Amino acid sequence: MEWIILLILIIIGHIGLYGIFKKQDIPAWKAFVPVMGKMEWMKMLGYPTWRVALLFIPIVNFFIYAGLFVTTANSFGKFTFKDHFLAVAFAPFYLCYLGFSKAVKWVSPGETDFQAYKENLMAVQKSGDKYKLEKLRKSPYHKPAWREWSEAIIFAVFAATFIRMFLIEAYTIPTPSMEGSLMTGDFLFVSKMSYGMRMPNTPLQLPLLHNRIPKSEKESYSRAIEWPHRRLGSTSGIKVNDPVVFNFPEGDTIVLHKTNKFKSLLGGRYDYGHILAGGSVTRKQLHDPNLFELVYRPVDRRDHYIKRCLAVAGDELQIVDGQVKVNGKDLENPDNMQFLYKVVTDGQPESKITRKALLDLGVHADDINARHNNTPGLNQKLLHINKESAEYLRTRRGVLDVSRVLNGDIIAELNKLGAGYENKKKDLFPRGIKNGWTLDNFGPVKIPARGATVNISPANIEMYRRVIDVYEGNDLEIKNGKIYINGKESSQYTFKMNYYWMMGDNRHNSEDSRYWGFVPEDHIVGKPLFIWFSLKNAQMSGETGGVRWDRLFSSAYKFKD
Repeated sequence: MEWIILLILIIIGHIGLYGIFKKQDIPAWKAFVPVMGKMEWMKMLGYPTWRVALLFIPIVNFFIYAGLFVTTANSFGKFTFKDHFLAVAFAPFYLCYLGFSKAVKWVSPGETDFQAYKENLMAVQKSGDKYKLEKLRKSPYHKPAWREWSEAIIFAVFAATFIRMFLIEAYTIPTPSMEGSLMTGDFLFVSKMSYGMRMPNTPLQLPLLHNRIPKSEKESYSRAIEWPHRRLGSTSGIKVNDPVVFNFPEGDTIVLHKTNKFKSLLGGRYDYGHILAGGSVTRKQLHDPNLFELVYRPVDRRDHYIKRCLAVAGDELQIVDGQVKVNGKDLENPDNMQFLYKVVTDGQPESKITRKALLDLGVHADDINARHNNTPGLNQKLLHINKESAEYLRTRRGVLDVSRVLNGDIIAELNKLGAGYENKKKDLFPRGIKNGWTLDNFGPVKIPARGATVNISPANIEMYRRVIDVYEGNDLEIKNGKIYINGKESSQYTFKMNYYWMMGDNRHNSEDSRYWGFVPEDHIVGKPLFIWFSLKNAQMSGETGGVRWDRLFSSAYKFKD
């Protein structure tokens, strides 16, 4: 439907150009000829014809067209702020107005006259002739200060919005799930062109806002117009071990609390799947309008996550004793990958490993779970650290043991020492299936690929339920032990999209595909480029320890030191 609307707008614009050409005694049929029509338009306004080439460069062409519309309005004597706004915001219809209104007359080539005015103004300013300067300021090309500022601000906002939407955007790492590759408090620039420029699902939005209006429970976009997923080309495909920014797959239904009781109970989690899995609120309570408001978000308005892609469409992934295997082969691990370690000391004051010492070691505040057990004379800590940090702690005075927690229930181990993980999601993907999988021993899982067909049954449907029902927009039902897709009994399904498996480098402190499954291709946002700023111990912990100067302008794509 949106392509029909776009085609109609393009046709209306060419009809307007047809009328303008007739007024200028230019063969009007040229308005409908690709390239030729644009070249005639450029010549008519006083622009060099080579600028037509810029109209074929994505994003750049937006600004070139905006300039053409404003200059066309000037050429017909329309110099006001209102006319310039209408010329850009309602371009096809405004061109028709200029081309077919008998009251609107051609004045002169806008760009030619404007350049002549600028040259004359500079010469008069240099000469110091106040009389001529005052006269020039009465020219329709002269803009008062308020006009200059307002047009500059509007243009800057539109430019920033389009750059942010299609080219590059700044992000912050808010959690330690990617440590120690990407640190909490890192500020990144992310390329949105690397995997193809994604067209927005919701083009009607407040500029520079993602999904919420600050200090408000209102969404920052409108769903009056909603487009399906489309991408424009790509410079590279996603590769295994790429860090990737994507929209959170389970973030489609957001829960807005209406009582303080539930705000504290849910621990700040707002997405529907997480809350149900946590077990603190029932499905019936979530659907009670007096307690909660449910907001469904389209793909491009869901929260952003960053993880490492460990398997692409068509791959088979398995985790054995913490080692990821893809298609039967051990996957190369990034340096500084973190796991949960148990650190046991003799409990003596001089042997105490202080919080400051851990922070100086690079352990993030949110990765420190310091709790005592009941063994007299012993002190135990659970730390999410890398192998190098573990080796260092083993050399510390009074440290009796440093051992990686493996092959066990990580959450049970944390709870045993009272680490306060009772709100952590307990169900691994696929939920509701008791298969004995853990964070360290998981799978095998086959990653869905576009065009691939899989056999489905009540025994394995939980693996693909969300893919079929939510991501690919089918009506899936299970009745009397049979699966129905869009009303038809089905024993097979052919995937419409490619999918990816994303995991954090902080393997025991990352909510990733082991919890919520596959990431669809339409959720992919872009590739991290470089870190432009970094703060120590920022965000979740509320602590800051200054700037990490060594990380400024370093690659966000680094895999090995």
